[in-house]
Amino acid sequence: MKSLHQLFQKRTLGVALLPFTVLLTVGTAHASQVVSEWYFGKWNCRIDGRPAQMQWKVVDAPNTHCQGGVCSTTSGVKVVGWFSDSGSAWVPLAKRYSRGNDFGIRYQGKEQDNWFLRYDPQTRSATGWTTWRGNRYPLSCQKR
Repeated sequence: MKSLHQLFQKRTLGVALLPFTVLLTVGTAHASQVVSEWYFGKWNCRIDGRPAQMQWKVVDAPNTHCQGGVCSTTSGVKVVGWFSDSGSAWVPLAKRYSRGNDFGIRYQGKEQDNWFLRYDPQTRSATGWTTWRGNRYPLSCQKR
């Protein structure tokens, strides 16, 4: 029968062999704490006359970095968007800029390009354009 001292030594030795990692968390920010922008939410759109849908939201985006057994995690958020043309698969969109009612969008499908929307708060709609293969096409969206 093993003594408590022998059992404790083995457990202590087992713990001592494990890598030592320290995890630090710096600040906290969550998607729910971000101030809402006019383009957040779900939109019914028309792209060159065809029906489409667009959605924008804020998601949590923590980042963990480890060096020498010490890890730090910073909290953060990012804006993400998606676009579906005529019921096709959802394609990711990225925010390029937002200045007042002007919104620059980066379409991130196979043929990436820059889009633009300008929001009219009275009608809760936005109009602008998409580009594809160097040509501009009208884009209009209505907030759901």
